[in-house]
Amino acid sequence: MQDITDLSALALSSAIAERRLDCRSVMAAYLSRIEAINPRLNAIVSLRPAEDLLAEAEAADRALAAGDYRGWLHGMPFAVKDLSEAKGILCSFGSANYADFVPDYDDIHVERIRAAGAIIIGKTNAPEMGLGSHSYNPVFGVTRNPYDTTKSAGGSSGGAAAGLAARLLPVADGSDMMGSLRNPAGFNNVIGFRPSFGRVPGLGNELFLGQLAVNGPMGRSVADVAALLSTQAGHDPRDPLSLADEDLALDGSRDLSGARIGWLGDLGGYLPFEPGVLELCEASLDVFRRLGCTVETVPPGFDMTRLWQVWRTLRHFLVANGQAADYADPVRRARMKPEMIWEIENGRELLATDIYAASLGRSDWQRHVAGLFERYDFLILPSAQVFPFAAELDWPKEIAGRTMDTYHRWMEVVIGPTLAGLPVAAMPAGFGPTGMPAGIQIIGPARADRDVLSAAAAYEKATDWLGRHPQF
Repeated sequence: MQDITDLSALALSSAIAERRLDCRSVMAAYLSRIEAINPRLNAIVSLRPAEDLLAEAEAADRALAAGDYRGWLHGMPFAVKDLSEAKGILCSFGSANYADFVPDYDDIHVERIRAAGAIIIGKTNAPEMGLGSHSYNPVFGVTRNPYDTTKSAGGSSGGAAAGLAARLLPVADGSDMMGSLRNPAGFNNVIGFRPSFGRVPGLGNELFLGQLAVNGPMGRSVADVAALLSTQAGHDPRDPLSLADEDLALDGSRDLSGARIGWLGDLGGYLPFEPGVLELCEASLDVFRRLGCTVETVPPGFDMTRLWQVWRTLRHFLVANGQAADYADPVRRARMKPEMIWEIENGRELLATDIYAASLGRSDWQRHVAGLFERYDFLILPSAQVFPFAAELDWPKEIAGRTMDTYHRWMEVVIGPTLAGLPVAAMPAGFGPTGMPAGIQIIGPARADRDVLSAAAAYEKATDWLGRHPQF
């Protein structure tokens, strides 16, 4: 059998269920690899004591022997992103203000992961309060890219993506407001899936207004990602906007011949790209052509400067109100990163009419994109505008000679799917001239999560990029 940590999550699950591997051996293998490699990456944080984890794995073995099979994650190690609550484990949100917060409850999707048999071993690192697509914070420090530890792993699901790429985890959860499941997937040559809004329920405080961020899965294969999504997804009355239960089983034999692909590229020259990124992503379109798809370049057909203003307004509004209590306390405010202060202070200046105007703009964008899906089955965009950058940098200040006027402008390529609430599979697109990965977004119509995953699976079969692992 392959090394335990090289097995896909589904292969590992089968080996445990069929008693070809015991849970204790699986846990020991992952803990050994984490001990050897994680100090160089800082992907896993708040790791629980090995003796406790091994004892839980032994208990999982005893349960299995007694016929108590808890689900496809039975006895498998799992680290939750440090922006979601897992009962009894530090949840810092990467913030000094929450460096001692230990929740006594699970977020809904964590509750479901635990119920499917997973053993929660700790957390994966993220930026402070999830702001910025680079995983560094004052509590745990920076997460590094396993393909080059001098580079960023992206974010905010950077710890999850780096942990997957380095075989420290079999599968992982993440979340995504501004590309946080997509950018790190591209930076680390793994898969991230942003579900349709409402697909995965959560315990957010702003249940009726916070319609930008979602929780979702990450993995080393589309099949693993689809399996975790099926565990996370489904209606929960605690989240009134969560979607009804639906069959999300992956159609791994999806024939893409005849599918219509719209390539959005740099949105008609609107977006700047680091040299090589756009070309690498555009070359990946040949995969779709070989699969029998028709591929056309699509002009944006929408005022993208207006969309950026819509994005800024809604994000300022949500961040400012979500962090209002911390900002009001001078001691806690002093611990906040400058980008957080900037978001809050911009948000405090907004009027109700500004929020309403942004909502109208978002609605116009949704209608525009819905029109595109009358002509195309899927839309394709790069998942980032740069290759992984220096880990010591807070954020890229310029791209191709164009100054980035905000801390997140360099990730503008991801806001369109977010604002339309669409399902997106972030898939590898290959490696640039320095050996660093890049990725694409496969975007589907509203609630077409299963179709997007099936298209991603066909794309995965036609490439070998996921077989290129970082070496340790």
